[in-house]
Amino acid sequence: MRIILLGAPGSGKGTQGPILAEHFGSTHVSTGELLRHEIAEGTELGQRVRGYVQAGELVPDEIVFALLSEPIAAAAASGGYVLDGFPRSLHQAEEAYARAELAGVTADAVVNLSAPDDVVRERLGMRAAYGRADDGDRDVIERRLRIYHSETEPLLDFYRSRGLLVTVDATGPAEEVTEAMIAVLTDRTPAS
Repeated sequence: MRIILLGAPGSGKGTQGPILAEHFGSTHVSTGELLRHEIAEGTELGQRVRGYVQAGELVPDEIVFALLSEPIAAAAASGGYVLDGFPRSLHQAEEAYARAELAGVTADAVVNLSAPDDVVRERLGMRAAYGRADDGDRDVIERRLRIYHSETEPLLDFYRSRGLLVTVDATGPAEEVTEAMIAVLTDRTPAS
């Protein structure tokens, strides 16, 4: 199954992505994990994106597409994907959809993990306390939320108009969110 996870930072994409991937026999592709790996390894790409990530800004599209093209194609060829953290802007969504359509690997569903800003702030604050530098301080958290609302939220209408969007309340315990997502996605599982 091919799934895109959307939601504000801290809505649970990183928690739910691997679980969904395992459940549906897909590959979890996390933009954040890939970027953090590049930064930790000190690669040229990691050096280019470090400032964006630490400031809570979106990484430029050309870098994101270069980073994700191969992992997404490999995942699509081997059972599907669960994309976490991509796309993050309407331009990325339009470009990714056009590329996926040409390759015959468009998403089967787009899951919006819905959580109010106060819940997200609390979760991001807790993650920062455990060493996630990209969650940073209050200013970085607020910047990430502003970017989410201005850049990523418009994707909801983009995917809704294509009949792909499902919304799941992400405020409950992780296990309940998982159950709700699996239930709604099972109805959308493509025929083999």
